[in-house]
Amino acid sequence: MPTLLNIIVVEDHEAMREVTVAALQGEGHQVTGVASAMALSVLQADPAVPPADLLVLDLNLPGEDGISIARRIRLLQPDVGIVMFTARGLLAQKMEGYESGADIYITKPASLDELRSAIAALTRRLKRPSPGIGTVPSPVLSLNRRQLVLSGPAGQVKVGAAEADLLAALAQAPQQRLENWQLVELLGKTESRYRKSSLQVVIFRLRKKMVLAGAGDHAIKVIWQVGYQLGVVIDVN
Repeated sequence: MPTLLNIIVVEDHEAMREVTVAALQGEGHQVTGVASAMALSVLQADPAVPPADLLVLDLNLPGEDGISIARRIRLLQPDVGIVMFTARGLLAQKMEGYESGADIYITKPASLDELRSAIAALTRRLKRPSPGIGTVPSPVLSLNRRQLVLSGPAGQVKVGAAEADLLAALAQAPQQRLENWQLVELLGKTESRYRKSSLQVVIFRLRKKMVLAGAGDHAIKVIWQVGYQLGVVIDVN
């Protein structure tokens, strides 16, 4: 039986909000739609409303925008799922979305079937207990994005700009994990035109540099047929 979630859709376009809410309710989820950050705060302050398992966020909102909402919510609820569903489609905007806490970034116009599929894929990572509650692991590596230098206990290693972007996105992603298509988009490519083997080569070279800096053999873990996850903590500055 599929996991059913409590979802909040934050979308100021009334028709789009109603259609999205109806589509997700059709999957059996408990779904509420709001038009702004202020309405979201009022909803979350209501003791009768259960905490959200997942937020579907538009970014172009009145008042506080979706990026700011994601950063704030991610600090308050580290385990909440965040799907950004927005017309902002530039690579830099997607990078900002993932760095602010998005699990999945979908660019409009996109079908509601794609949104439903993305949420279905995300549910397997939600509602899992976090190990070591109350402990914060110390960084093993440090990435200087301006100087493109990765530092660790074994020394410093130069990285390319694309490698730095991938490392930063992985380090700041929930559970330090991104799916293959997310990584491909961060490289400025499209999954349909980018060979899986090409991504594997990029990850192999990046892992080798991390090992040279002292990260150990499991610096980046393969999640079979899904994506990749960092095996170490990286401080990004």
